[in-house]
Amino acid sequence: MAGSREIRNKIKSVQNTRKITKAMEMVAASKMRKAQERMRHARPFGEKLRNIAAHLANANPEYRHPFLVKRETTKAAGIVLITTDKGLCGGLNTNVLRMVTNRLRELGNAGTQVQVTAIGNKGLGFMQRINAKVVSQLVQLGDTPHLEKLIGPLKVQLDAYAAGEIDVLYIAYNRFINTMKQEPVIEQLLPLDPSHLQETTREFSWDYLYEPDAQTVLDELLVRYAEALIYQAVAENMASEQSARMVAMKSASDNAKKVIGDLQLSYNKARQAAITKELSEIVGGAAAV
Repeated sequence: MAGSREIRNKIKSVQNTRKITKAMEMVAASKMRKAQERMRHARPFGEKLRNIAAHLANANPEYRHPFLVKRETTKAAGIVLITTDKGLCGGLNTNVLRMVTNRLRELGNAGTQVQVTAIGNKGLGFMQRINAKVVSQLVQLGDTPHLEKLIGPLKVQLDAYAAGEIDVLYIAYNRFINTMKQEPVIEQLLPLDPSHLQETTREFSWDYLYEPDAQTVLDELLVRYAEALIYQAVAENMASEQSARMVAMKSASDNAKKVIGDLQLSYNKARQAAITKELSEIVGGAAAV
């Protein structure tokens, strides 16, 4: 059995660790509420933009935007990977990276070249370790996503799709379900999924007058739609990050409390054994005298 001094040092060390995890839990809880509000506020804009894009897509204009045209073959693909910049959030990053790895393996077996845009330090480091082709990156987003920062790395993939360099573009992130559950998903971003462009409120199409022309309007709108999807995914991932971190730190704090209890019991036993030994030595010495 370890000595009482050694056990006492271990107790102090675990107590200091518990203070840190408890503080991180409280900070994550505060950030989680703000991230969830930001995510929910972004949803109405994305929903309205989706409906407008659906109406325009079903209006059958004379111009067909490349984002709406499905390619016959898939020779090259792109992936926008959204992860966190920091760790200590449980298996959040591990789950989405495992899913992306499986998709990369499937595309590689099919002979499809893949290029990656990494948003988040964890995803960037992982892609570099597996020698993936990273064409753009963005790290240190902070606690608030800014669309102007996302446009640059995303534009690399959008321009590559418009130029025919890639035939399909995916987005991988953690979808926020609730505080206790976050779901890793990989969705097709381009060409735009028809299931995402369904009119939910009307059974007929609008008749539009385009100013200055259909091509200019659709070019601008569909690019904004793709950017809105990315922004929403980043907001969902940030809400998932703070929720997962809060749960992980709470679990760590609870485990530290249990370890402290076990160490305290061991310390009491060691101290009791030392006292009993000292008493036995005193009694034995007195009897010898």
